[in-house]
Amino acid sequence: MKRVELLAPAKDKNTAIAAINSGCDAIYIGASNFGARKKVPNSLEDIKEIVDYAHKFYVKVHVTINTILTDAELDEACRLIQKLYNIGVDAIIVQDMGIIKRAIDGKLPPIVLHASTQCDNRTLEKVKFFNEIGVSRVILARELSLKQIQKICQYFPFSGEGGRSAGEGLIEIETFIHGALCVSYSGQCYFSHYIGGRSANRGECAQACRKKYTLVDDSGNVIAKDKYLLSLKDFNASKHLKELIDAGVKSFKIEGRLKDENYVKNVAAYYRKELDKFAQKTSSGKVFLDFEPDVKKSFNRDFTDYFLDGRKICFNFETPKSIGEKLGRITHVGKDYFELDADVAKQDGLYFNGYGCLVNKVEGNKIYPNKMEGISVGLEVYRNFDSRFEKQLENSRVKRQIGVKFICSDGILNAEDEDGNSVKITLPAGEKTKKPEKMKETFINQLKKTGESDFYVEDIVVNGKLAFMPVSKINEFRRNILEDLMKERLKNYPREFQKPLKYAEYPLKKLDYRANIHNKEAKSFYENCGCEVCEMSAESGSFPTELMRTKHCLKYAFNMCKSPKKLFLIDEKGKRYPLKFDCTNCEMVILAE
Repeated sequence: MKRVELLAPAKDKNTAIAAINSGCDAIYIGASNFGARKKVPNSLEDIKEIVDYAHKFYVKVHVTINTILTDAELDEACRLIQKLYNIGVDAIIVQDMGIIKRAIDGKLPPIVLHASTQCDNRTLEKVKFFNEIGVSRVILARELSLKQIQKICQYFPFSGEGGRSAGEGLIEIETFIHGALCVSYSGQCYFSHYIGGRSANRGECAQACRKKYTLVDDSGNVIAKDKYLLSLKDFNASKHLKELIDAGVKSFKIEGRLKDENYVKNVAAYYRKELDKFAQKTSSGKVFLDFEPDVKKSFNRDFTDYFLDGRKICFNFETPKSIGEKLGRITHVGKDYFELDADVAKQDGLYFNGYGCLVNKVEGNKIYPNKMEGISVGLEVYRNFDSRFEKQLENSRVKRQIGVKFICSDGILNAEDEDGNSVKITLPAGEKTKKPEKMKETFINQLKKTGESDFYVEDIVVNGKLAFMPVSKINEFRRNILEDLMKERLKNYPREFQKPLKYAEYPLKKLDYRANIHNKEAKSFYENCGCEVCEMSAESGSFPTELMRTKHCLKYAFNMCKSPKKLFLIDEKGKRYPLKFDCTNCEMVILAE
């Protein structure tokens, strides 16, 4: 079986540790600045704690430095990258090519570099470019189909046998498998910046795509009024994991750096179990779960596999909020209750047809909500807050432990972990015991008691007779040898390093604001790659004509593919946005008027 990476998000230290305990092989997290989720910064001290904990289990830590930077910020970001390298961070995720230029110039430490999905990685040519430069990994756009991913991976085959060292050989492929979907191609959305100066490329997206719009044609006919026309369902690729593994994807990424600890714990545990059916993990340790993971029970806007297997309905125009799991239809409505054939509990949150309620009381199939608004017979009901499941997650004591084998022979106790690290201690000669079999039994039983340590016992072999040892002394030997084994593990941690980078020919020859060039070093980078930079970034002052380019198409959604009518979006303030349709590539573009 191939070794592939499950990559989980973390907004803070507690969420990171929950993700690690739940079975991820790597986590990605923001630092104090320059991350695409500006609302969730983390101090170097906290990241150091995360690194130290993660590396016990050979779990990697990736840090997001994936915004575009001013000239002054570039200097600051590079100083931050040096500090991250010093505390043991495994990789940084970057969008700004000014950072890549600094690496080429030898002004960065040899920390592994990943090209963020914000780099607009949706073509084979783009991936080839990053491979030529020498970047270790590229994170693909979410909009790609299985066939497109397979085609890209064919050029960068990944055996998965023991994993491939980052920066050696061909570039690694990372793809998203779960979480919220940006309606725009990542890195190509200027909507938030255009309407309010909050740039998605600068980590301040105002989520214009989750707001209401009206769709009209050029004759003034209203096609849809006050609907969430740009809001997509959440991504769920769990049915396609084997195909993605077989294609050659190395890393499987869960979206959600703004999500809470319970969400990350549940989703990471779910995908750990799913990936284990088809591949081996790249990290170490066994996860001991005390709950059954179920992604339907955590925040979701209903699920879609997006464009992995052809164009399907990927939108929900009724709400941008969590819908949750489907329960059934309302069979009867009383004065202050309704009936539903489902297992519902007090304090559950329910959703139906744009409305929602909290459950105050349950009597059999009778559900007493905190409000009756919108309730009628036949409505389909979803549960978007499962109070019992959330409580179970909150109280969960999930743990992760590393397998260890003990062999005792000729007065030497040897401990070897699942990765082949080993240490030994010499046991005292001591006096002979009158009950050798009882001593052996006691010795084995005490070695098994690893408790809340980072290890669990896979096997114990005792050859020959043991000298007498009190229980307290055996416990001391166990603690000491496991401490020594952890030190040996950390000493042998397989840290990877970025190979030297170089310039390569860029697929395009002329670049406008869509290249997101925000500083002099990024401009110089592209010029050294044979490009003419016609415009700097929209955030530098260039006027964006395309506010968003998306595979989600409103013509398709309203069965108007063959209509010659021009269409416009109108926001809640009455501002109008012309729509352009690239039917050859099946894309929709929102324009600035």
